[in-house]
Amino acid sequence: MLLRALLKRPTPSARNPVQATWLLGRIDLGHVRRYCAAFGFSGDAVPLTFLYLLAQRAQLATMLEGDIPFRLPGLIHVDNTLTQHGPVLLARPLAIATALHMQPPAPNGALHCVLETRAHDGERLAFECASTYLVKRGSRRSGDKPAQQELPAGTAAGGWTLARDAGRRYAALSGDWNPIHLWPWTARLMGMRAPIIHGAHTMAKACAQLEQASGRRMESIACAFRSPAPLGAQVSLAAGPEAGQFAAICNGRVAVEGRARFA
Repeated sequence: MLLRALLKRPTPSARNPVQATWLLGRIDLGHVRRYCAAFGFSGDAVPLTFLYLLAQRAQLATMLEGDIPFRLPGLIHVDNTLTQHGPVLLARPLAIATALHMQPPAPNGALHCVLETRAHDGERLAFECASTYLVKRGSRRSGDKPAQQELPAGTAAGGWTLARDAGRRYAALSGDWNPIHLWPWTARLMGMRAPIIHGAHTMAKACAQLEQASGRRMESIACAFRSPAPLGAQVSLAAGPEAGQFAAICNGRVAVEGRARFA
């Protein structure tokens, strides 16, 4: 898929939205167990954030198979929402429908697309996911400086150290082999100073630690990916001040912030 993504050409006249439906025959229990072990989820139930892997594959397949007005390399994942509607059963087929919507240009010229995915188990909506990507950066006026990030108030809720090979290990779990997450030289080829971890990895790690702290399973999460977390760095997790709020902080900046809802 990586080679196809690198070679796919944009279609300026692509329709909006682009839609496709994919059938997943079953979820592999071994894959779920490896995912749970990697992040610290308990039991064999499908974790909420594992469902993002299914949605992401359907979203990528939709972009690869359909005509889209942008190139896939360089997309930046800026936010994500994920909601599970009851238990997801491993042996039940899922019909996963995705619609890609191009958003109107922002005042500064920035372009975003939203991929909305809904998975049905027969007539029942099993889960839904919405992923927003930055397609084109907006212009910045001369002299403008990025706004200074203010670290959120809250209480310590955990933390972890990103191993130097965490990007490759997560890529093996997720199928997301974006070069910016793998090795220093591949990250530099993509314009990054150093490899960074997938935003979905930070989302999953935060989900697992918040579940451990609460003793309850998460059924919904909404995240904004604010700044990159480089491999080898320390990430701290803060909870609150409002119920369900959290932030993952790396190198003095918010990497991911969001809100969770528990069953």
